[in-house]
Order: sequence, then structure tokens, then C-alpha cells
Amino acid sequence: QVQLVESGGGSVQAGGSLRLSCAAVGDISLFVMGWFRQAPGKEREAVACVWVDTGATFLADSVKGRFTAIRNIPGNTIDLQIDTLEPDDTAMYYCAAAPRWWDTPRRMCLTADGRYTVWGRGTQVTVSS
Repeated sequence: QVQLVESGGGSVQAGGSLRLSCAAVGDISLFVMGWFRQAPGKEREAVACVWVDTGATFLADSVKGRFTAIRNIPGNTIDLQIDTLEPDDTAMYYCAAAPRWWDTPRRMCLTADGRYTVWGRGTQVTVSS
């Protein structure tokens, strides 16, 4: 059973950067890894997903240009580099794992919340203006 632990959150000023890390216990080579966030009073949204087997990475349109998802195979982590942080980035960030699938295009990993079966507890990101 895969287990996930997020780290790297914190309080930063707008314009700063953070690197979040999702450390996996267990073999994630056959999984799709997703990064999600949820702000108070808002719905959870996917910001990035990574197919671990191929490294294919997809980012939500809202974060393109500022977020980068990084597959770290030796460390068994999936990291999320966030640059030029904005107050609207304030949220709890979660990583999740889904057994890989073949019946829909890979880019659907951003909208396939129901396929993610393992979730971490999250790491808080707070951005002040």
C-alpha cells in the first residue's frame, strides 16, 4: 500500500517561491501522481499531475508558467515547484496517487479526481501580499 507525505509548505510573501515535496512510501512506478489544492470555502482543484512511468506532466491552465511538477525517481518523490507566488495560491496542498489507466487520454489526470485512491494529509501554503 502506497503512503504519501507532503512537505515544504509555509508562509511566504507574494512573489516568492516554494518547493513542495510528496514523499512516497512504496512503489509508485505504476501510478499517476496528482497535486491538488483547496482554499477555504473553495472546491478542491487539481494543479498538476505526473505519469510516473513516462514522466508525462500536465498542469492546470491557471498555474502554467509558475508551477512545475518534477518527478524525482531516486528520491521517490513528486515535487511541485511554485514560483511567483500569489495570494490566491493560499491553500492546503495535497498529493494523491492513482493506479495508472489506459481508457482515457493521459491529460485527463487533471480531471479524474475519482481515480485517486491514496491521499496525503496536505501541507499548508500561505501567501501574504
